[in-house]
Amino acid sequence: MPETLPVLEELTRFGRALTGALRRETVAQCTLECLDRLFTPAAACVAVMDDTTHRPQVVAASGDPALQAPGPFLDEVARARGVTRHTVDPFLGAPLVAAGHTLGVLALRSKTPEALGASTQAALAAVAAQAAIALQNTRLIEILGAGKHEWEQMVDAIRPAICVLDERGTVRRANRAFAELVGTPVTALTGRPWLMLLPPAWADAVGRALDNPGGEGGEIRTDRRIYAVRAHAVAGSGQAVLLIEDVTETKRLQEGLLQSEKLSAIGQLIAGVAHELNNPLASVLGFADFLAESEQTPASLAEPVRVIQQEAQRAAGIVKNLLTFARKQDQDRRRMDVGPVIQRTLQLLNNQLIGMRVEPKLIIDPNLPAIEASPNQLQQVFVNLVNNGAQAIATTGRLGTVTVRVRPWHDGVAVDVTDDGPGIPPDVQERVFEPFFTTKREGEGTGLGLSICQGIIREHGGRITLRSAPGEGATFTVELPGAGALEAAAGPDAVEAQKGARVLVVDDEPHILYYMRATLEAWGHKVETATDGADALSRALTEEFDLIITDVRMPRLGGREFYERLRGEQPEVARRIVFATGDTVRDDTMAFIERTGRPFLHKPFKLAELRSTLASALEAVR
Repeated sequence: MPETLPVLEELTRFGRALTGALRRETVAQCTLECLDRLFTPAAACVAVMDDTTHRPQVVAASGDPALQAPGPFLDEVARARGVTRHTVDPFLGAPLVAAGHTLGVLALRSKTPEALGASTQAALAAVAAQAAIALQNTRLIEILGAGKHEWEQMVDAIRPAICVLDERGTVRRANRAFAELVGTPVTALTGRPWLMLLPPAWADAVGRALDNPGGEGGEIRTDRRIYAVRAHAVAGSGQAVLLIEDVTETKRLQEGLLQSEKLSAIGQLIAGVAHELNNPLASVLGFADFLAESEQTPASLAEPVRVIQQEAQRAAGIVKNLLTFARKQDQDRRRMDVGPVIQRTLQLLNNQLIGMRVEPKLIIDPNLPAIEASPNQLQQVFVNLVNNGAQAIATTGRLGTVTVRVRPWHDGVAVDVTDDGPGIPPDVQERVFEPFFTTKREGEGTGLGLSICQGIIREHGGRITLRSAPGEGATFTVELPGAGALEAAAGPDAVEAQKGARVLVVDDEPHILYYMRATLEAWGHKVETATDGADALSRALTEEFDLIITDVRMPRLGGREFYERLRGEQPEVARRIVFATGDTVRDDTMAFIERTGRPFLHKPFKLAELRSTLASALEAVR
């Protein structure tokens, strides 16, 4: 049994030792040393409650391990309210209790049972009380340190520079972004006024934000960067949180978006103006060509007619340049053969196709006309089409073939890209050219490939069509006009072959109707006219025509509605339609025409284009 004075001295020394103990292990070791000095036990241990098992786990022990307190006794002490004696063996234990929670257990084994009397129990309880308080302090310090570390990690992960200021404007805390912004280590920020850290030129903007916490804040512009400044009050503390965010890229994106919206508005305006100009230009250019070819035109008028032709073509060229701007066309075009472009494309994709177990086949007709195009843009189109075919085959898990066939088409070239994959369902076929529509899994496709291809080919004056059936593969056909298509005139044989057709011309412009009637009748055709789709529909359903040439945009019933209703009632007659429009810059107009698969004339068109289109359309229906 320890004497009272040595016990008090030892407890005092123990208390001083615990003052600097900040870790659980240190507290446990100091407590064990105190037990050894006070009681000189045969064995002693300090156990701490495990957060997972909620049972005492020994963290410090002395003496013979075989004589140390067994686990069941430690559990019994942890459940007890005070010092506990073992009923059989000379063990004495005391729980470490603080704030109503058992944090651990002290246990010792005496060399003689008589030494575990009341004074020993009282001394052990005193040691346990001090140890419990020290252990609770280490837990609080650990929680505080973890919270501080978590806060630092959280705010350091945030992009804006964050600084917590007290009521005097002194920095209490700041994240790494703020430290990098002011060029000062994080550890050197605390206690310094924000005015000493930020550039003087920023003082007004930051000061206004701090004076109006929660407001819109301000903006700071340097030579290269733009910063947004905001402040938020911390309720009830007099503190404020200052946020400074680099918004340079955001501002650039906003300005770019605004510029894009302006360009889009300009493009829409251009589209409208172009349409309004193309209709009268169609009449002027058409009549000029008509008079230039007519044998009845006096020789004295040959030069004025030639001037009218040139000036009309010049005006048409200006409109075309406006449309080029609106469409963002690539100007890098030249006269070229499409065959080498296809060959280079397949060579480029050869390794990729081998890896996908897809065999490429190329069939090129030797008698191909030249086209006027951008090689890079065409290669982009064919890379996309071949890739799509190969990927479709890959989904089947078997070998397959992508066949590319290049053949003459009217005065130009057609390229068929055919795969023997699973085919495309009808509901998907209707949407394949829609932007952002894709049947691929997330992350494998953007849905922009075919819509971009469609735009490129459209800007080249051609079109892309699709033929497919489930289980029978798919064929994408790219049709491109020849380089001389707009300049070459049909010879006498071609004109002779076109004679005798009965043609219905539909347009709301009287001058165009007059010009088309005069021209087609001069070529030996029988011509009827209609001023809108409603009149044309009633006539097309009751009369027989070899060909129907219709404008797309008209009052009452437009060309689009006229075609749809005619296709619903008499599909065979709908296949005799040729569209004529000056509105090809509008995506919905071109998408509609391409979906129908019908030929079209882009106003203002020359007689050579009219002859060529007329000849091919009549050949298709006869």
